Amino acid sequence: MAPYFSLVLHEAKLKPQAIDPSVFDEFSAEAEEVCARARHSLKLFEDNQRNIEGQLRFFEGDILAKHSAWFLGNTWLRFARRWERDLGLFMYDGVLLTTSHAAAFHLGVDADKLFQNDNGVYRLGITRQMGQCFAALGARIDTHGDETFVRFLSGARFKSADVLASAYYAETFNGVATQAAINVALTDFQVRMNFVNKVITAGSDTRSLEYTVFKIRYLTLYQVLLSLKLLKEDSRYSLPPASTTVIESILAAPAARVVMGRSVRHFRNTLMHYNLLPSADTAKVDLGEPIFGLVPQYFPAYDFKGLSGLVDTCISDTASALNDWSRGV
Repeated sequence: MAPYFSLVLHEAKLKPQAIDPSVFDEFSAEAEEVCARARHSLKLFEDNQRNIEGQLRFFEGDILAKHSAWFLGNTWLRFARRWERDLGLFMYDGVLLTTSHAAAFHLGVDADKLFQNDNGVYRLGITRQMGQCFAALGARIDTHGDETFVRFLSGARFKSADVLASAYYAETFNGVATQAAINVALTDFQVRMNFVNKVITAGSDTRSLEYTVFKIRYLTLYQVLLSLKLLKEDSRYSLPPASTTVIESILAAPAARVVMGRSVRHFRNTLMHYNLLPSADTAKVDLGEPIFGLVPQYFPAYDFKGLSGLVDTCISDTASALNDWSRGV
């Protein structure tokens, strides 16, 4: 959730005409940097600051290398180092929900600060600053009697395991056929899709989601599909034929083609930036309608429930495909 919290704050700060700018008076430069890194993680391979090359370099140096340097080689008995582990896996109902690498990427915290032994004081300080901004913007904890998705999750269904990163990434997705960083990125795509598929909609009707949940699911799906497309089309990263086939089948699915259609790019931009773009007919905007009545403008064949159902199908199919691919199925 950290990237989406950061996105809300970033977009709010860009709209001083709509908020009280003093909301951010106590928001430190360091907190802003953390939020910027977390927010940029949403873009995956579309990040115009890193692109694919820079993103893979980040995974290689700031995630893989730094995590391994911290967690491995600490046991003074050399023969015991075979039992050291540097990657945490976290599952729900047997499905990979996140990894310690993905968590570090999305939190936006520099590795040196993430690993410092301060009992979480640094991270708590950043989170409190974010929370204070949300409160000043009008956020409330009261859910008006509605239960959040967290209440529908069972702790007994969560499992975790620690593994050796080098061994894990050598056996998932492309295996040793590509650099490990590509498998790190693909694992990140996998856990994002599993999160929006299995967790955030717990207890909800996926055809009638409220704005924020729909937005998170749509943007996650869009960015994962676009990133897969960019990876497949970049000749610098030669994927095994079987991997290329999987990506092509994901992108060729009817639902994916609707979500990725060129004519709906502005819909994605509206959700990402909270702006009505010139392509929108403001006369048809209705604040009382889901997504403000914009769905029929960008998706003439769908109303909100129809589009939400199609997005749900695409999320489920994409998550399943990535899970199968990660296991070599």
